[in-house]
Amino acid sequence: MARQERAIRTRRTILEAAAAVFDERGYTSATIGEILDRAGVTKGALYFHFGSKEELAVGVFEEQLAITLPPQSSKLQELVDSGLVLARRLRSEPLVRASVGLALDQGAMDLDRTAAFRMWFEQNVQRLAEAKAQGELLPHVDVAETAELLVGSFSGVQLLSQLRCQRQDLERRVVVMFEHFLPSITVPAVLARLDISVERAERVLAQGRVEQGPVDDGRVAHAPVDEGQAEQGAVVPAQASSGA
Repeated sequence: MARQERAIRTRRTILEAAAAVFDERGYTSATIGEILDRAGVTKGALYFHFGSKEELAVGVFEEQLAITLPPQSSKLQELVDSGLVLARRLRSEPLVRASVGLALDQGAMDLDRTAAFRMWFEQNVQRLAEAKAQGELLPHVDVAETAELLVGSFSGVQLLSQLRCQRQDLERRVVVMFEHFLPSITVPAVLARLDISVERAERVLAQGRVEQGPVDDGRVAHAPVDEGQAEQGAVVPAQASSGA
């Protein structure tokens, strides 16, 4: 158990360091060496968790969704909650800011940035499909098209808020977005019960919990080695890239 906790802490440290470097330098200019220096870990420890700079970026992307929020009887309320909480986390969590920055970094030509949007899109599709099954959506609503529109709208709103005031008013802008967006897709009786307020995110976050453990996606370890060996620099997987 202690070894597992140590691995989780190390992975988190690496992700936070990578996020900071990506945020400051951009993906293309960031190097594995800079990330190692910032994290204070060995190359072996880094490659135990991430096989390349691109995998580090994917790990940062996943932080957007690495959160568990309390379930609601209304799936549209869950959709609202996820948007408001993401807005709050963008203002307060460097990892989440770096995730969005990477997704919108048009200079990162060698990074598949569609992964970030795909994860967010699929999450919204799931919630909207559940809302439709519960009779919360108007009959004409196309779930996939609506999910894409929501992702695009949020991306634009947060970018405008960043440019205007470093996202200080982001929660309010997201509330306004939902106030315009939801009446076009929501059954009136459901719409009247939704809580769309700036204060909502803080209340929801107080009930939920951020998931800071590693995602079991098959990429956590790249060779059957002990992390302690990796941190001592004893093992570096053969397929690992040296970074930019």
